[in-house]
Order: sequence, then structure tokens, then C-alpha cells
Amino acid sequence: MNYFNRLVLLLVSLFLFCNAALCQTTNTPLISGDFVDVSFRQFVDEVESKTPYFFYYDSAHTDTLRVTIRVQEKPLNTVLRQLFNGKELYFAIDAQNRVYISKGNVIRTELPIGFFENTEPASTTYDVAALDYLEDKEKSKVQASLANKLYEIGKKTASIQEGRATISGQIRSAESGEPVIGALLFIEQPRIGVATDQLGNYSITLPKGRHELKIKNVGMKDTRRQIMLYADGKLDIELQNEVVALNEVVVQAEKDRNVTSVQMGVERLDIKTIKQVPTVFGEADVLKVVLTLPGVKTVGEGSNGFNVRGGATDQNLILFNEATIYNPSHLFGFFSAFNPDIIKNVELYKSGIPAKYGGRLSSVLEINSRDGDKKKFAGSGGIGLITGRLTLEGPIIKDKTSFIVGARSTYSDWLLKQLQNASFNRGSASFYDVNLHISHEVNKNNNLHFTGYLSRDRFQLGNDTLYGYRNQNATLRWAHIFNNRLSSEFTGGFSRYQYDVSSDKNPVNAYDLSFEVNQSSLKADFSYFLAERHNIDFGVSTLYYKLFPGSYLPKGSESFISPNIVEPEQALESALYVSDEFEVSPKLSVNIGLRYSLFNYLGPKNVAYYPIGIPKEEGNSIDTIAYTRGDFIKTYHGPEYRLSARYALNQSTSLKASYNKMRQYMHMLSNTTAISPTDIWKLSDVHVKPQIGDQVSVGLYKNFFSGAIETSVETYYKTMANFLDYKSGALLILNHHIETDIINAEGKAYGVEVMVKKPAGKLNGWMSYTYSRSLLRANDPVNAEVINQGEYYPSNFDKPHDFTFIGNYKFNRRINVSLNFTYSTGRPITLPLAKYSQGGAQRIYYSDRNQYRIPDYYRADVAMNIEGSHKIKKLAHSSWTISIYNVTGRRNAYSVYFTSERGSIKGYKLSIFGMPIPTVTYNFRF
Repeated sequence: MNYFNRLVLLLVSLFLFCNAALCQTTNTPLISGDFVDVSFRQFVDEVESKTPYFFYYDSAHTDTLRVTIRVQEKPLNTVLRQLFNGKELYFAIDAQNRVYISKGNVIRTELPIGFFENTEPASTTYDVAALDYLEDKEKSKVQASLANKLYEIGKKTASIQEGRATISGQIRSAESGEPVIGALLFIEQPRIGVATDQLGNYSITLPKGRHELKIKNVGMKDTRRQIMLYADGKLDIELQNEVVALNEVVVQAEKDRNVTSVQMGVERLDIKTIKQVPTVFGEADVLKVVLTLPGVKTVGEGSNGFNVRGGATDQNLILFNEATIYNPSHLFGFFSAFNPDIIKNVELYKSGIPAKYGGRLSSVLEINSRDGDKKKFAGSGGIGLITGRLTLEGPIIKDKTSFIVGARSTYSDWLLKQLQNASFNRGSASFYDVNLHISHEVNKNNNLHFTGYLSRDRFQLGNDTLYGYRNQNATLRWAHIFNNRLSSEFTGGFSRYQYDVSSDKNPVNAYDLSFEVNQSSLKADFSYFLAERHNIDFGVSTLYYKLFPGSYLPKGSESFISPNIVEPEQALESALYVSDEFEVSPKLSVNIGLRYSLFNYLGPKNVAYYPIGIPKEEGNSIDTIAYTRGDFIKTYHGPEYRLSARYALNQSTSLKASYNKMRQYMHMLSNTTAISPTDIWKLSDVHVKPQIGDQVSVGLYKNFFSGAIETSVETYYKTMANFLDYKSGALLILNHHIETDIINAEGKAYGVEVMVKKPAGKLNGWMSYTYSRSLLRANDPVNAEVINQGEYYPSNFDKPHDFTFIGNYKFNRRINVSLNFTYSTGRPITLPLAKYSQGGAQRIYYSDRNQYRIPDYYRADVAMNIEGSHKIKKLAHSSWTISIYNVTGRRNAYSVYFTSERGSIKGYKLSIFGMPIPTVTYNFRF
């Protein structure tokens, strides 16, 4: 009997479901038919005879229209949209199944929204997809109607209740469907506002009732939404691009953010800014533009390693869509590893680093790619003197899934052959990189993002030695919105960096030298909107490192090279963090954060131990312990504090202060001052302690002429413990006991940074001046070698004075020119001062470490951007960039070196670019 009851219940449910589905289907008449080369009039007659629709139109507008289409059970609006694709015909269908067709103008079937002041507004009769058929003028009309429409948020009540409610949603581009980062939403009375995050999401708490919500973003048309707020709810908004004078320089997302935000020591760049700054070979370069910012320096020309506020190059965390990049350069450092056509924006944190980031002492450089156009297929690219690039993007599923793929490669060998130096003109050099990014909107509360990145460099100069290195990265991110207040992002990633050096000219000595670092990561980040002007961020992360410090193997069966393999290393780095940003008063805002990091150095590993109190040397080892897989060899842990505060002196002036404590468990060992392919990364272990840095910063921010001129002055003081330096003649490659060549030093850095910026107008740009010092001291009595008598000495990247000017002038919408000027103090070097004899051999007496400097550096670059015509209906849009790097032809010294010639020592200056370098680049998009 029980079984029979269940069967009856199942049949009744099935009947009700089918009946409901049938009723739902019959509410919207469907069209079926096979129309082959019939007139539009014949098509209409057929439809009217089989459905309740009735058409109204001018036959003069459709007399040339022939219909060839086969449809099966499709809605009429879908059929008409397909018929009118590419034609100036529009349609509207009212509730009585009357179809109105027009040419050139859109017909509304109801009164305009907001026609009556306090009545319920009517909705438009066409959906978002129909906007694709409207010209720009009509799109503006639609956007205007959306701005006047009254949106009811939350469950409607008979009267407005007391209290507040939260609105959340996402802001996207109406043209491409991409999230809009940093868009500002606010109401005037009371003054409440928020900005969208990296995924375009926002959450704002307002008093219940009627409001006008204003939305602004640089490069897009301002808009507004009329809202009646009853309770918590959602509101998604689309912004249209604004056609303004081309090549607008935008460093920050919205007006006055530099004054109003709690964050200090952060620089934001968008791709428009990056593409304006002249570079050596004409291609927009992310890192070269970062080097023009205050507090950021480079050790020399042709290097993409950068130093931030006195820190080493390995103290910068470089993230590309949350994946760690270990070597950010191509082709001897002349190009960065990031394709400019897929970049959306760049953020550099120098102080006040958010608690979600860790693992590096000096800075975080976060680079984000575009999501790809979700509405239409597009492409872009460029052809320069030695590189070419191509980017394609478009929808996989319209308005839901998009892709963007970009590739770059070089054909630089022809340029090397023009050089007179035999070491170069017989060489070869090449690189390529490939980017893929896929975004998928599962629903309004869930989005998936996948990023893949692959790069490869190979070069061979003047001999048979072949150098190569590669980056491989992949990340998968899931963004989930729990409710109006709580959102999250879960990320899994993998990063790999490898280099190899090989030689096979002499089969007997043929070898293959390689190094590899692998990093796997999992992290979960949460953001909770507690109340108006009160946000809490928290999360957890874990990183697993696997390093292969070096292998030296015979290449080929004839090689007599003895294999030499350094033991692999592995470790686990985990962290918990929480940060709370809140407004104490209208003038005072505070961000307090705590990050607790835990580092475990893992087996298997053979670890040598040395007596306490005497220098570490291989001959002093007293024991070697063999740890097995899974053993915890050494554990480091500790808190990392973050504190930022902003005090508003007035509407255009604010005073900020911040304090950071950072821990770094990953170190780069290098005999060069810049990142090179043969650098070795080393994990903290029993002998190599984690670096610890403390930084205090204070800044004054002032805007003039309603934000037309932005100025800032920041000063900082930073200390560094367990900074790695090296003994004279240290051997870093294939060193099984690297701890015997490392010196633990302490460092300090301090400075002042001044920035003046004009972000908009025909003349725009910025100039910055930095005074900074970076000093080290190795006074540990256990060290076998005392440097500079235990006193402070300049680090390799100590350059006290640095000045940069970036200027852009727009003659009209098609032509603009750019000027880049930079000056800096020469970096420190150690010089040979005298010769002396000891034990029958001549020796060199050197100065104290880094007590002299190479000559000062200055350079000027110019560029002109020429746009093609701006007609909308073109197959492709193109532009030309003509630039001259090092206009004055100054031979700036990259380094000074010495050789012994006929019993005497002679010094030489090495210059990378000692003449003007003109470049022409052709860019296109379609």
C-alpha cells in the first residue's frame, strides 16, 4: 500500500509539473516555419495567421528585405533579432502581442520611465541583448532611462522602516562585460561611498528610503541609479566607455583617492599610462614604468630587477593574477615578462602593505590581466623592430564566458649581427611568452577565473654556451558571494621557474647545468562588510616549496664530466591574517591588521652542524644528521603587524602614517646586482634565518585646484635583520654548504619621496624626487670576515638622489608626444687602490666595500603616438609609435671593471646604450 501511495504521488506531481510547464510555454507564442527567399510581407502574413501577433510597420522600410530562415519553436523576439542583425530596423512588442517595427528610432510601448514623479516606473520592452542593435545615440537614451528608473531594493513594505540596509552587486563595462575595478559609488546626503574591488564587486550600507546613487569611474561615463531601499538586496550596474581625448594618463582609480583612502605608499597604474612612457625598443613595459615611481630604483640600464625603498631585488613579491613570478624579464632584462595588451592594471605597495600579502620585505607588485570581452570578438597586436605580439579575445558563451589569449615573440638576431663586437654578432637571442585567461560567470554569486602563463628565453653569445630559462604559472580562482555582506575568493596556483646552461662544443667536456624552483599554493580570502565605513578582511594561505638547487651533469655519452647534484629542498609556509578598516570619526580612519606566518623546513635532507661561537667552515663541521621525508627540520614563526591611519586636515589634505612588520623565508643568492638567469633561490633552514623587516612611514597628501594637481610627501625608516651578504670570492653555484659563504648582516634604509602629478588635461604626467639611503652592517663576531671594520657600508643599490619627469602633451585626438627624463646617483662600487707583494706574489689592495661610485646617470627619451582615423565602422584601428631612447646619446656607465694589462691595472666603464636608439612600432586592434 505504501508503494502504491508513492506511485500515485509521483504521477500527480509529474502531471502538475507538465501542466505548469505547458502553461508557461503557452504564455509566449513560439514561431515555427521554413521561409525561403520570401518578402517580409509574406513572412508577416504567415506569422499573423498562426499566432496572436499583429504587426505595425511602414512597408517602405521593409520592401527590400528578403527573408530566408528556418525556425522551430522559437520566440518572436529571437527571430526578429536574427532578421534585423546588421540593419537599421528595431522592434518592440507590447503586452497585447502587438509588434511595432521602426527604422532609425526605437519605439517605446509605454511612457518613459520617471514620466510621473511618484508613480511606479514601467520597465523597458527590450532586454539587454537588444542594446547591441542600438547606435551610440540610442544607447545613451537607454542609459539615461536606466538612470531615471526607480529600483526597489529588498522586500517592499507599506512604509519605510527605520534603520539601514546593505546593497551589493557588481559593476561591469557595458561594452565588454569586464568587471570595473575601483569604480566609486556614493550618495551625497549623507556622504557615503565605497569603491569596487578587483572583481568589480561592491557593498554599501545606506539609510533606508529614497536615494540617488551616483557611479563614477575614470574613462567611463558617469551615471546614477534612483533607488528605494527597503531592505538588503542586490543591484548590478553597467557603465559605458566615454570617448575622450586619447591617451588619458590615469594613475589612480578615482578623484581624491590619494587623500581620502587609508592606504599609503601605494601606486596604481592603468595600461593607458603604461603605454605612454617611452621605452628602449618601443614596446610598452610594465616594469619600466614602475621604475619611474618614487622610491623605486634600478641597479642599471637593461635590467628589470628593481629595488624598493632600500630593499634587494628578491624582497619584492611579484604577482600575476595571484601567481608568483620569479624572473620578470626577457632578453637580458630589456623587456618585462608581461604582455602589455593583456594587462588591465598594476598596483605597487611600498608601505601599508595589506595583511593578505606576505613573504617579502620590501614591496608587493600586483599585476592583473583583463578578463576578455564577453560581448564580441576582438584582437590587437603590434610589430616592432625586434618583437611582435598578437592578442585575441571574445565570448565563449555570450555575457557569461570569455577568453583572452596573447602571445609575443622576438626576431632579434638581425640586430645582434649589426654589432661590431664579435661576442654579440655571432650570437643569437630569442624569447616568447603565451598568456591565456578564461572567465566564467556561473551565476550572480559565483565566478571562475583560470590563468595560464608560459615564457621561454634562450641566448648564446660569442661561444658555445647556451643559456635558457622559463616561467610556468597557472591559477584557478573561484569568487563566491555568500550574501550582501560576505564575499570570498578561493585560489589555487602553481609556479615554476627553471634555468639551464649547457655546452656541447667539446664532447669530452659537454655539460648541462640546471636549477628549478616549484611553488604550489592554496589560499582563501574573505571580506566582510560589517557596517558603514567598517570592513573586515580575513583569510588563510599555504605554500609548498620544492627547490632543486643545482645539478651539473654530463651531456652526451662522450662527456667525462662528473655528476654533481645539490640536494633538493622543501618547505611549507602557512599564514593566517585578519585586518579591520573602520572610521573612528569623519576625520580619522584606521586599518589594523595581523598576519601570523609559520614556516617549516622539511626533510629529506642531510644537514651539517657546526660548533657554536666559531665561523662556519666545511672543516669545522662536527656532525651531519640525515633527516627523512616528512621530518620537520626547522620551524620559524611569528606575528606580522600592519597598521595604517589617515587623518583628514580638510577636504583636500590628509596626513597618513603606517607601520609594517614583514617576514621573508625565501632568499635569492646572486653575485650580480640585478636578477640574472643563474640566480639561485634558497629557503630558510637551520643556518639561514628568515629576514625580518620593520618599516615606519609618514606622509602628507594635498590636492590643488579641485584635484587637478595631486601632491604627496612621504618619509620612511626601515630596518632589516638577517639580511644576506656574501664573503669575498663566495661560490654560490653548486655549493653543498652554502652557509659557509653567507654572512648575516643587518640593514637600515630611510628616505623622503616627493610626488607631483597632473592626471588629466592636454598636458599631463608626473614628476618625482627621492632621497634615500640603504646601508648594511656585518658585525657578527662569529663571521670569519669582517666588512668595513664592522661599520655600516652602502648596499649595492644605494643611490641617494633620484629624479624622474614624465610628461605627455596631446595636440589633438590623434597625436600626442611624451617626454621621459631621469637622473640618479651612480651606484656604489669597490675599487682597487694599490698593489703590494706578499709571499713573492703580487696582490691587490681594495677599498672598503662600496666606498666609491660609478658616474651619475641621466637619460632623456621622447615618443610620438599617431592614431589612425577614429571611424567606428572600420575593419581595424591602427596607430604608430615613434620613439627615441637616450636622445642625448649619453654613455651612462652600467659598471666599472678593471683588467691587468702589461703589469698595470686599467679601469673601464661599461655602457649598455651609448647612442640614441630610434624605434618605430605599428599597433593595431580590431
